[in-house]
Amino acid sequence: MSKRHESKYKIDRRLGVNLWGRPKSPINRREYGPGQHGQRRKKPSDFGLQLMAKQKLKGYYANIGEKQFRKIYQEAVRRKGDTGENLIGLLERRLDAVVYRMKFVPTPFAARQFVNHGHVLVNGRRLNVPSYQVKDNDVIEVRSKSKQMALVLEAIASQERDIPDYLEVDTDALKGRFVRQPQLADVPYPVQMEPNLVIEFYSR
Repeated sequence: MSKRHESKYKIDRRLGVNLWGRPKSPINRREYGPGQHGQRRKKPSDFGLQLMAKQKLKGYYANIGEKQFRKIYQEAVRRKGDTGENLIGLLERRLDAVVYRMKFVPTPFAARQFVNHGHVLVNGRRLNVPSYQVKDNDVIEVRSKSKQMALVLEAIASQERDIPDYLEVDTDALKGRFVRQPQLADVPYPVQMEPNLVIEFYSR
């Protein structure tokens, strides 16, 4: 089971954004934080802005744990090129993120659980590690036994999201290919993500 320490919509309200762009989000009705002090708004400090940027990015990918997120950041720093772009690229290479982007499931939380429960094949081999880093040209598909699950059929039929062009997907076969690592501009985030502020947060 995926570790969900809090309701996903509480994340939306706490951050004050519709993080996944879903019509059910309470932010569509109440644009303020939860609790009796939720409507108090004060201008955040630089640290507050950096922390918010980190929480948005962590929350978007099914609320990744701090230890795991820091490891991804450290790998992004170690690689050549722009650290912010590397960070986004590594997050988008996670197997659960790829399964979500290919529209095999409706949410990132469902994607993590779907992978955990062994419903996904990578290059014909069953993998149940959501954090697995997908490589260019890897083929990801839903196991034949899992293709008629209501969750999968609902996600494929949904018009909420489009499949980005760094993936190739055959929606009939529930099979796709990871073509290339995306840039920040390629990733269809419903809200503005600021990986540069996340880098500043960790490099303090």
